[in-house]
Amino acid sequence: MKTFQTLQELPALVGQEVAVSDWLTITQEQVNQFAQATGDHQWIHVDVDKARAGPFGAPIAHGFLTLSLLPQFFESSLRVVESRMGVNYGLNRVRFMAPVPVGSRLRARMKLLACDPIDGQGMQMSWEVTIEREGVAKPVCVAESIARRYP
Repeated sequence: MKTFQTLQELPALVGQEVAVSDWLTITQEQVNQFAQATGDHQWIHVDVDKARAGPFGAPIAHGFLTLSLLPQFFESSLRVVESRMGVNYGLNRVRFMAPVPVGSRLRARMKLLACDPIDGQGMQMSWEVTIEREGVAKPVCVAESIARRYP
């Protein structure tokens, strides 16, 4: 985990990979719960037997489930001691480049693209987040995540 004392340390890191998250295993239970929460019950996600015979050879995580793990990836990789809160400000670009079979281990690499002061002595940061699957060269997702943090 990368730890910074203040938000003011971050602008100097623009253009660099700042952090790498812990590995996280995707379970069928997570996929089923995500399907329940979103109403997306497509068989490639929730019907284990049918998915094994399908195009991916196993059930796969929803793309949006993979994307929804961004807060967990950030939490396991980056900490600013003198920051009381952060908020998700949005996304600029998201691509799902490869499937995530259930049982896969994922982690994220965070590259700081921009870091600008905002009202309230906070910072708005743009991060290129590359989510990789263990043992596979091609990323499963690349997203530009915009976050705001406040002291």
